[in-house]
Formats: sequence, C-alpha cells, structure tokens
Amino acid sequence: MTTTNEIAENIATAHGLTKVQGKAIVEAVFAAITAAAVSGSETSIPGFGKFKVKDTPEREARNPATGQTIKVAAAKKLTFAPAKAIKDALND
Repeated sequence: MTTTNEIAENIATAHGLTKVQGKAIVEAVFAAITAAAVSGSETSIPGFGKFKVKDTPEREARNPATGQTIKVAAAKKLTFAPAKAIKDALND
C-alpha cells in the first residue's frame, strides 16, 4: 500500500522540496478533487483518469441477521474511471 506520506515524499525528492512542501501539494490536490466532487463536478486528470459523482437511487435491502427488508436511502458516490494508459499499464 502507498500512503499519502509516501507520495508526498516521492514528490519532494523528485522536485527538491521539503517533505512538508510535498505533503502540502498532495493535500492540495486531494482538496481540489474533493471540492469538485462536493459541487457535483467531474475531475479529469489526463493520462490518469476521471473522478465522477454518481447518484445511487433509493433501494430495498435485506438485513442478513434478521431477514427483515429495509430501505437504503438514495446517496451520492464518487467513482473513478482510469484512463486508457493506466488500464494498459495494469494489463501489460
């Protein structure tokens, strides 16, 4: 698993920055993606992929312990669709 700190450290090392500066950059990118998602916008990163907000409708589900039918409220979820370059890299 790669952590936020590891990504920040890699960026800092590659660009001659401090770890604190690298972490600030990573957090700023995630904050921008989050802000776009909250506003309902799509975030497209060429060569990497797209983050999209999708609506899930209300549905019925079953409690596995009791077998009782319950309603699951409608919600929004964030999906990621990788770019072709990422898909190709994974499958080589």
